[in-house]
Amino acid sequence: MSTFDPPDSTVRAAVSHALAEDLGVLGDITTIACVAEDALARARFVARVEGVVAGTAPAIETMRQVDPGIAIAWKLADGSPVEAGSELGTVAGPLRSILAAERVALNFLTHLSGIATITQRFVRATHGRARIIDTRKTLPGLRAFEKAAVRAGGGFNHRESLSDAVLIKDNHLVGLGVAGAVERARARWPNRVITVECDSLEQVAEAKTVAPDIVLLDNMTPEMVRSAVDLLGGVSRTEVSGTVALDAVAAYAEAGADFISIGALTHSARALDIGLDVVGD
Repeated sequence: MSTFDPPDSTVRAAVSHALAEDLGVLGDITTIACVAEDALARARFVARVEGVVAGTAPAIETMRQVDPGIAIAWKLADGSPVEAGSELGTVAGPLRSILAAERVALNFLTHLSGIATITQRFVRATHGRARIIDTRKTLPGLRAFEKAAVRAGGGFNHRESLSDAVLIKDNHLVGLGVAGAVERARARWPNRVITVECDSLEQVAEAKTVAPDIVLLDNMTPEMVRSAVDLLGGVSRTEVSGTVALDAVAAYAEAGADFISIGALTHSARALDIGLDVVGD
């Protein structure tokens, strides 16, 4: 297992569910009809475009659950850059089994590689001045995989779940000011990181009086972020949020933000075009 992979039990459960969904009651009836039971083959995972690899663990597990007799070998690990036309790895074994496992393995591999790829683009755009972090805007049941893919692309993870840290947003502030909310959260959860969302410099000034761990600057311009960073004077770290486009990341990083959270890393990543090409036995 690489440092990017989710736990083995999570991988097994997700793959089992995906295969049950894809194989149905009778299995791959097309392959059963067209491919001899004793046919053997070798196939190559090939990238059609450049990107970053992620999702090898569920791809391996998919092959294993369909048929332990399938041998799989990777040339590139999660987090590796890949060029168009490059071979990621190979599988060899019964052709029926390879074809039955193909789509589920590719679904994991292309989706997660797409996340790693877009994450790397955002990371590079900061020029090392800020950390790119993800959000909880993940597909149900795939959070551990998608967050691992963000790490493979050079990004960092925000909260894994609502239990991990306190994030006070505008809906939590109804009838309660920024300072009061931070104080209540700190009293209830003294050992948790506390972040409070601010959408104005007035709220940032109020947050400074109680020094939360992180002040989330929501939908602010780079100029406002710079002013907020100056206003806080190092009392709290800052996170920028609010549909930050790739071409705007550098400006926010230069403004002094410590973190830039990007929901699009997971909710809008385009799948990386990867195919599984059968090349013979």
